[in-house]
Amino acid sequence: MKVAVVGATGLVGTVMLKVLEERNFPLTELIPVASEKSVGKEITFKGKQFPIVSMDTAISMKPDIALFSAGGSTSLEHAPRFAEAGTTVIDNSSAWRMDPSKKLIVPEVNAYELSIDDKIIANPNCSTIQMVVALKPLHDAFKIKRVVVSTYQSVTGTGVKAVTQLMDERQGVEGEKAYPYQIDLNVLPHIDVFTENGYTKEEMKMVKETNKIMGDDSIRVTATTVRIPVMGGHSESVNIEFDSEFELEDVRTILDKAPGVVVIDDVANLKYPMPKDAHEKDEVFVGRIRRDESQPKTLNMWIVADNLRKGAATNAVQIAEFLVQKELV
Repeated sequence: MKVAVVGATGLVGTVMLKVLEERNFPLTELIPVASEKSVGKEITFKGKQFPIVSMDTAISMKPDIALFSAGGSTSLEHAPRFAEAGTTVIDNSSAWRMDPSKKLIVPEVNAYELSIDDKIIANPNCSTIQMVVALKPLHDAFKIKRVVVSTYQSVTGTGVKAVTQLMDERQGVEGEKAYPYQIDLNVLPHIDVFTENGYTKEEMKMVKETNKIMGDDSIRVTATTVRIPVMGGHSESVNIEFDSEFELEDVRTILDKAPGVVVIDDVANLKYPMPKDAHEKDEVFVGRIRRDESQPKTLNMWIVADNLRKGAATNAVQIAEFLVQKELV
């Protein structure tokens, strides 16, 4: 099994390599791909050195799977070239997510949709991934009517430049800026660009991607996405209105049994999920499970996950694992 990692030196690409190694993915040959200035340099994987190659070289090597994390424009240009060579591409950018001809996959939710004909598979937005992992089993049980979500997102979701800005500000150093304002000791209610309706692209991604992944356009979603000065993971406050009435104990039992979910919900002992606890973990953590007392059939909960792992790299590797398991590559 030949696997290319496109964007191997980036923040998500390096985590993809780490996850492939940790999960002992059955690859026989690793093909790291990065920008032209990185070609010829080496990366370490399982104690061995692998040279970084160019896009053209990687395509000529005909990998079975290519994990892409190199930005939307790179994906739009090169993912079809890999696909034409017979490679199955799993893309982490927003390039293909809302393309009606491409599947948008979170394995715990809709991996069953995949077929051998899917040559470009979209990895969803990080904040959407962790939310739908928790929503899907509840939707199956009670049918979701509406979701109101506010996010508290790590600077790692923006990239290395944002992490550097936070650390520079914390140390009182002037440096290059990823954000239009200070991020340390601050909160920015602004992720990605604003659209004509006053929402940001990140907020609209959560709306549209949730419907597509869940396979149900009747679920109404509204989002406010916020950047906060933390690392380790994204947090979300989620309010869910159901079609059916529920018991809190049933909700906890359903989530306890749900694949990829860990319930941490013991407020008597001050136990609830936090980004520092989700850091470098692959699960989605859920807590603060409580009834919305302002209206019937409505639930509040708090969802946390490592945005570089389950929100990006791990989800992509899990898609690859499913493809191998089902012999779809």
